[in-house]
Amino acid sequence: MAAKPAKPAKPEEKKPEEKKEEKSTPKDNLVESKHSVKIGGKVIKYTVTTGTMIVKEEVNDKEKNAEIEKPRAQMFFVAYTKDGVKDKGKRPITFSFNGGPGSSSVWLHMGVLGPRRVVLTDEGEMPPPPFKLTDNQYSILDETDLVFIDPMSTGYTRPVEGEKSAEWHTFSKDIASVGDFIRLYTTRYNRWLSPKFLAGESYGTTRAAGLSGYLQNRHGMLLNGLLLISAVLDFTTLDFNLNNDLPYILFLPAYTATAWYHDKLNFKAPLQTAIKEAEEFAMGEYASALLKGSSLTPEERANIVEKLSRYTGISQEFIERSNLRILDQHYFKELLRERGKTVGRLDSRFTGTDRIGVTSMPEYDPLFAQVNGPYTAAFNDYIRTELKFETDLPYEILSDKVWMNWSYGYFQNQYVNVAETLRSSMTFNKYLKIFIANGYFDLGTPYFATEYTLDHLGLDESLRGNIRMAYYDAGHMMYVHMPSLKAMKTDMTKFIKDAS
Repeated sequence: MAAKPAKPAKPEEKKPEEKKEEKSTPKDNLVESKHSVKIGGKVIKYTVTTGTMIVKEEVNDKEKNAEIEKPRAQMFFVAYTKDGVKDKGKRPITFSFNGGPGSSSVWLHMGVLGPRRVVLTDEGEMPPPPFKLTDNQYSILDETDLVFIDPMSTGYTRPVEGEKSAEWHTFSKDIASVGDFIRLYTTRYNRWLSPKFLAGESYGTTRAAGLSGYLQNRHGMLLNGLLLISAVLDFTTLDFNLNNDLPYILFLPAYTATAWYHDKLNFKAPLQTAIKEAEEFAMGEYASALLKGSSLTPEERANIVEKLSRYTGISQEFIERSNLRILDQHYFKELLRERGKTVGRLDSRFTGTDRIGVTSMPEYDPLFAQVNGPYTAAFNDYIRTELKFETDLPYEILSDKVWMNWSYGYFQNQYVNVAETLRSSMTFNKYLKIFIANGYFDLGTPYFATEYTLDHLGLDESLRGNIRMAYYDAGHMMYVHMPSLKAMKTDMTKFIKDAS
C-alpha cells in the first residue's frame, strides 16, 4: 500500500506582540484672531496669535549616538502684530514678561503695554466686582509689535510630558528658556531684521539684563533697547542682612516719600524737596554713621536718631531700639501703627489693616489685594471670549511654588547681580539703550537703589547717555495710577522711536 503523503506542517502561530504605548509628539497649539483699537486718535488693526509653542533642546541620544532635538517645554505667549505692515524689518518688536520669579506676564500685558486694559479707579484701587476690560488708548502697539511670554510654571506654560518643571526654576535655566523662545519666535515669524526690545518688570528686569547677554552671546541677537519697569539689577541693594547696611541707606528716600504722602513728616515741604534732603542725608551723615558702627559718639548717635525720625516719620524711640536701622517690613507696620494701618511694599500710598496691631510685619500687601482679583478675572475671560484660546489648565497668575523654591545657584556665596552683564552688553553693543521707570512710592525696588546701581555700573562715559530714567508719583506698578500711565505712554513712545 502506498504511503500517504505527509500533511504540510502548520505554520507556527506567532503570539501577537504587545504594542508599546508611544508618546504623542507635542505640537504647537495656536489660535489667530483679528481686532482693532484706537490709540492717539488713530485706529490700529492688529492680529493676535496666542497659544503654546513647543521649545526643543539639543540632547545626546545614546542609542543613536547623535545629537537630536527633544521637545522640552510648551511655552505660552500672546503676540500682537499690526496689520498692513509691508516691511517687517522696519517695525519694532517688544518681548515682554513680568517677574516674581513665578509671575505670569499679565501685569504688563493688561496694565500698560497691550491694547486691552483692566479697569481700576484712577488711583489704582479695585472697583466693585464684576470686573471689566477696556481698550487701552495708552498701549504702545502703535509703535511696536508685542509678544508677552509666560516663563515656566506661569500662565499656561508647562513642561512636556515626562519632564519636570523644577529644572526651569533656576536663574540660568529661566534666562536660557526665555531666550531660546525669543530666538524661535524671531525665526518663525521672520523678525530677525526688526528693531528688538525687551520689557520686564521687577525680577523681569533682572531677567531682561541677563537676556541682553544671553541673546547676544548664544544667538548673536543684538537688541535696540530694554524697558525696565521697577528695576532690580543688584540684589545687594535690597537684601537686608546683618552684614549689609546698604539697603538701610538706599531705602531711606522712599521712606521719606511714604511719610510725606501719609502726612507723617514733622516738617512741611514739597515731595521733591523732602526726598532731595533725604538723599543727601542718606549718602552723607547716615552712611558715615553706619560705617562707624559702635564707634559713634553719643552725640553723633543722637543726631542721627533725630534726623532719621525727621525723614522717616518713625519715632526716635523705635529708631534707637532698631540700632539706627529700619527694616523694610518693620517700616510697613510701624509708620501708621497708631492709626491701626500698614503701608504697602509694592505701593506705599495704599494702606492695609491687620488682625493684630502689635505684630512686627504686615499680613498682606495692600496693592496686591487691589489688583489680584481684577487681573485674574479679566484675563481668564479675555483669553477665551476674545482670543478664542481654550484650555482647562489654571492660568498661574503668580505661583508661590516657583519663587519659594527658586535656585540662585549660579551666584553661590554672593548676591545676585546682573549689572555687570548689562554693562558688558552695552559695551559690546554701543547702540543698546535703556529706559528705567521708577515709582517714588515703591518700597520693593526703590528708585534710589536703582540710581546707586547705575552709578556703580562702571559704564564708559561715552555710553552713560544711553540710559534714560523716568519717575512717577506711584509705586512698583506705577501704571495702575492713571496719571502715571499717561506719562509712561509718552515716555516709552519717545524711547522706542529714539532707540529704533
